[in-house]
Amino acid sequence: MKHITIVVPEGEGNNLSSIVGAYKLFMRANAYCKSTGKDELYKIEVAGVSQQVDYYEGLFAVKPHVNISAISKTNLIIIPSLNHNYEQALSQNSALTDWIEKQYKNGAEVASICTGAFLLASSGLLNHKSCSTHWAAADHFRKMFPQVNLQTDRLITDENGIYTNGGAYSFLNLMIYLIEKYYDRSTAVFCAKVFQIEIDRNSQSEFAIFTGQKLHGDEMVERAQLHIETHLQERISVEALSSNFAVSRRNFDRRFIKATGNTPLEYAQRVKIEAAKKAFETNRKTVHEVMYDVGYSDAKAFREVFRKNTGMSPLEYREKYNRSKLIDRV
Repeated sequence: MKHITIVVPEGEGNNLSSIVGAYKLFMRANAYCKSTGKDELYKIEVAGVSQQVDYYEGLFAVKPHVNISAISKTNLIIIPSLNHNYEQALSQNSALTDWIEKQYKNGAEVASICTGAFLLASSGLLNHKSCSTHWAAADHFRKMFPQVNLQTDRLITDENGIYTNGGAYSFLNLMIYLIEKYYDRSTAVFCAKVFQIEIDRNSQSEFAIFTGQKLHGDEMVERAQLHIETHLQERISVEALSSNFAVSRRNFDRRFIKATGNTPLEYAQRVKIEAAKKAFETNRKTVHEVMYDVGYSDAKAFREVFRKNTGMSPLEYREKYNRSKLIDRV
C-alpha cells in the first residue's frame, strides 16, 4: 500500500488545524474510494519525533501514530504550518528536516503548508525553486532564504515533486490539489463539495495586505519608501527620487530591489493599490474617484495595475469587499 505521512514538528505554538485538516481530507478521500468500489489507495499516518506534542499551552495534544525513524519509505510528506518564531522552530526540528531531505532523495514528494515552507527551505530542497508562503511571512522568508524563488501571489506551487501553498486556511486548497494528483478528479471534486472548499483556486493576491519590507537597514531606501507612501496622489518619478538622494538611477534601483524585493516603480504601484483597496472597502467613492486619490489619471492603466496586484478588477473588488454595497443589495 502507498503511504502519505503528515509530520508533527516539535515546538509549542505550531498550527494544529493544518495537521487535523490534512488528515481528515485524506481519510475522506480514502473512504470515498472505498464507497465507489476502488481499493483504499493510501495509508495515512501522522508521524513525529516525540510521542506527544502539545498545542495552545497544553489545551490540545497530538500523539503521532509512529516515529519518523520507523518509516523507511513514504510517497508524500505533508509539513504543517509553524509558529512564527522561525529560528527556534528550525533549531528544534533538525532531525525532522534531515528525515524529510532523505525521503525526498529516496523518491518521496513533499508538500509544505503556509509557514511550513520555512522548515522545507531549511533543508535546502527549495533552493532555486518556486515557493509560496503566507504573504505576512514573505519578508522574513526572503531574508532567511534569498536563494528561493518566492512567489507570494501564487496559492500553490508545484515543481519537481515539491508543493507549497500560500497560507492560513488556504492549505485546504492545496489538499484538494494533492487529492486530485494522488487519487483522481472525481475524488477531489467530492472532497471539495463535502468540505465546501473552492476548487481550482490559484491565487492569494486578493487577500494580501501590502506593508512594505522595512527590515532591511538601508536608511536611504527607507526614506524613499516613506516619500512614496506619503505622496500617494503624485506621479512618482524614479529619476527625480534618485536625484533627491544624490545617487545614480542604476544604483538607486539596485539598492531598492535588494532591500525591498521590488523595483521603485513596483513598490509605488503596490502602495497605491493597497490604498485603493482600503478606500474600496471603507467608503462609497466611485472607481474613478479612488483612482484619482491614489495618483492615477488613466483608467485603463489603473485597472491593469489593480488586476495585476489583486487578480480582480477595481469594480469586482469593491463589489466583493465593501460592506455598504452588500447592505444596499439587502
